[in-house]
Amino acid sequence: MDALPPGLAFEEPIIELEEQIRQLESADDAQSGKNVTKIRKLRKELADKTKEVYDNLSPWEMVQVARHKNRPHTPDYLSLCFEEFMELHGDRRFGDDRAILTGFAKIGAHKVMAIGHDKGKTYQERTACSFGCAHPEGYRKALLKMKMAEKYQIPIICFIDTPGAYPGIGAEERGISQAIAENLFEMSQVKTPIICVVIGEGGSGGAIGIGVGDRVAMLQNSYYSVISPEGCAGILWKSHKYAEQAAGALKFTADELLKFGVIDHIIEEPLGGAHRDPHLAANRLRNFFLEELKALGQVPLEQLLEERYEKFRKIGVFLEQAGESQNG
Repeated sequence: MDALPPGLAFEEPIIELEEQIRQLESADDAQSGKNVTKIRKLRKELADKTKEVYDNLSPWEMVQVARHKNRPHTPDYLSLCFEEFMELHGDRRFGDDRAILTGFAKIGAHKVMAIGHDKGKTYQERTACSFGCAHPEGYRKALLKMKMAEKYQIPIICFIDTPGAYPGIGAEERGISQAIAENLFEMSQVKTPIICVVIGEGGSGGAIGIGVGDRVAMLQNSYYSVISPEGCAGILWKSHKYAEQAAGALKFTADELLKFGVIDHIIEEPLGGAHRDPHLAANRLRNFFLEELKALGQVPLEQLLEERYEKFRKIGVFLEQAGESQNG
């Protein structure tokens, strides 16, 4: 296993046990036989400690896991979940935004259009992808490929993983808000099944710009929010040092959003997070896609569109108790 960055302080007990196991496993042959029992005991202790830590993550700790440097991104899932992927570039208006990947893909017996944010892994890749923050041309590229999927009557799968849309002047000048708004409007009416999954960060309009679907799911340790914790803290408390407090107030974890009806499904991650076992995480994601593609394929198109529309119309609707409405 890769060593974890020191920033994830809550994982220190796990890292210590992993290091002990590494040292015992790397011992010379004369010692290896004596270490078997000790390694077995430490592995059980590691599993128990990892479960204990990850069963009790705070919202802020979950944000740190969602941003983990080794967490699988869209390109990783494209190679692990699908048999084939052929990338499609450009929006036919301005250029090709590398923060959003699009292309034809095959999963099992299904041909799909895959669309997702790309954060990059190395510093060069991250800067080229604007750290997963898409420009207007990225959302227009995504919409163009959705229309192509509609034309060929193939389902759409969206991978959401962004802290938000690109906040620069150029993006504003080229109409980032309009591009996202058009995507929301058009995705509500695209005549083909749409599956959306938050695989890491789901930040603000940058996430919802490819997030209107018939099924919306989240990986267990991801978050989906109207704003980042740092952004919320900067507005409410005028300082990013309150990000942890903001994370608790935003109610953006998978468990909370499932209760609110914002998402439909939580995909369980491997013990210790997707970054510890990307292949198992991808296998669970693949199984989810196959199940939902089969189920959505049996729903009449007219019913599918009506249910999609009603699903998003209901988000944010609430009823006040009689006493509250009078006293408010």
